[in-house]
Amino acid sequence: MRHARRRLVRRVTRLAAVGGLLLGGTMVTRAVASEPDGTSVPRTFAASAADTGSELVARLGASRTAGSWLSAAGKPVVAVTDEEAAAAVRKAGAEAKMVDHSMDDLKSATSTLRSAPRVAGTAWVMDYRSNEVVVKGDSTVSASDWSRMTQLADGMGGFVRMERTEGTFTTRLNGALPLLSTAGRCSAGFNVTDGQRDFILTAGHCGPDGSVWFADTRGTQQIGQTVKQNFPGSDFSLVQYASGKAGAGAEVVSIGEGKGVRITAAADPAVGQRVFRSGSTSGLRDGEVTALNATVNYPEGTVTGLIETNVCAEPGDSGGPMFSEGVALGVTSGGSGDCTSGGTTFFQPVTKAMAALNVKMIVAAPNGSGQGAAPAPSATQSAIAPGEASPGSSAPITGEGAATLLARLADPKNAGPGLLVIAGSLCALVATRFIRAEKDRKAYQRYYSTTWG
Repeated sequence: MRHARRRLVRRVTRLAAVGGLLLGGTMVTRAVASEPDGTSVPRTFAASAADTGSELVARLGASRTAGSWLSAAGKPVVAVTDEEAAAAVRKAGAEAKMVDHSMDDLKSATSTLRSAPRVAGTAWVMDYRSNEVVVKGDSTVSASDWSRMTQLADGMGGFVRMERTEGTFTTRLNGALPLLSTAGRCSAGFNVTDGQRDFILTAGHCGPDGSVWFADTRGTQQIGQTVKQNFPGSDFSLVQYASGKAGAGAEVVSIGEGKGVRITAAADPAVGQRVFRSGSTSGLRDGEVTALNATVNYPEGTVTGLIETNVCAEPGDSGGPMFSEGVALGVTSGGSGDCTSGGTTFFQPVTKAMAALNVKMIVAAPNGSGQGAAPAPSATQSAIAPGEASPGSSAPITGEGAATLLARLADPKNAGPGLLVIAGSLCALVATRFIRAEKDRKAYQRYYSTTWG
């Protein structure tokens, strides 16, 4: 009876092992058949508030709306100028705020400011939430220049607000990882590719075409060379890797202490969104997007179309990455203040820079490897409240750690689980065969020991 039970257990084990082999083979086949091609951009959020707000603004028109932003709860809010537009906004699931001045009015005011004589140390933004154009002047702006600009603002109506700020609006030359050259010190932004070569996307004011960048102060570890620069006007440049390739971990940006954040997409931010910035001087810092389409009159020239934030930055942080929930948003341009007293920092949007340079962001594909992906302007923060946003999923800044490898093996989208099932089934078959062989050997010994006396 005991032998019959043992035989039954062995047979059931062998059948289960054979079934496991068949199941594992099917899982591997399906995983290989559904392997991602790397052309799609992973969406980090369940729904996009920027989708809703931007689409409503575009559909209703600049004469009936005045921008959109995220509320404290993460809900899209659209500024509207009439009740019919407000009803359309509410029907779409967003919040409507009635305002006096349309986007056309705000744009007209900024156009007038741009046509006036340039004053270094000034900046202006369209503040969607207050429905005003805010003109800011730093400590370098003289009393006479400020008085002249104030008179200009008064002539445009009551929706242009003048503000004095502490410090000076300067580029942050001097993020992630440091870039060093004779032009000064900057921070690496994001890795991008044109399909054949890889580049670092960083700030344009960091150095002109031909600037050679190193990872050390002695100039022995060459990183690459600036091949395209746009500054002033915009503030972005491309540093081509000396080897032509970014290497392992190209989709990860450093946040200090050997840690990094995996980048999964590129997008435009929303006003009110919580964002994070990394730089080689001040490390990882966070804050909020306060305005879009900002114009800054640096001493070196005027830059338009920037993202305004209340994130702090210091010299050396220029070009460093700004991101949220693993989505690349901008590279550090300049600002005022520091990380002791706080201040204002402006960023070059990555979507505009990539479009102008005809490159794609190197992002983390679903299988964990870096792939080139086009920007996804709608992949912005949405379903979560702005204050609850995080930088993104963590990753080592170099290579692929054991934890990442194990995570990939456990991912049901990959072949790892199927291979594990196959391995387990083979072990079971070997074990049953070994047990049977051992029992036969012992039985053989017992038989001959008794017959030989």
